[in-house]
Amino acid sequence: MNIEEFFQLSTGKWFSHRTSQHLAFNQSEESKSDIIIEALALDDPQVIKLCQQYEINPSSASCAAKITWNGTIEKDKTKHSGSTVLVSVTDADNPDEGKLLREVVDANKTPVAGHYKFDSDGALILTIEDETMSLEERLWFASPNLRMRVNVLKSSDGFSIASFTSEIRMGGFPPAAKASEAANSVSS
Repeated sequence: MNIEEFFQLSTGKWFSHRTSQHLAFNQSEESKSDIIIEALALDDPQVIKLCQQYEINPSSASCAAKITWNGTIEKDKTKHSGSTVLVSVTDADNPDEGKLLREVVDANKTPVAGHYKFDSDGALILTIEDETMSLEERLWFASPNLRMRVNVLKSSDGFSIASFTSEIRMGGFPPAAKASEAANSVSS
């Protein structure tokens, strides 16, 4: 699998269920969300703007998506919603790796590109690090309509969160050829 196939398989409407463990406090938290992932054209103004924020030539982008979410944190029924744009920039020397650019909404924060790579079983491994935190996330498809995510977030002050998320596709299926290819690669 490559990043373009991963983005394509991710498009659609998903129901997400996340369980997070706050390691320092020995507390868990659940959240549920509806997520919509839409492919964006590489000449979309949002893609071009994001590349410019990271000082990357937009022609280097390999694929892009807009992610919108609306959900609830179960513990206190807190609503959370928002959206972000992601752009991948494949490494010219290694097509299984590259940068992942994410829209930064806080104007006071410097954008930090994530690094992605695919492991031997086709899972996407994403790492993001800056002066305040580090995140490692593993995303994979158990089937074309079931995506899993595991991540560990560590902050510089020692605060850590580990999360497991299952995402079930609710609509917006990928093209049949891509879906059958994904099913074949998942089952092998």
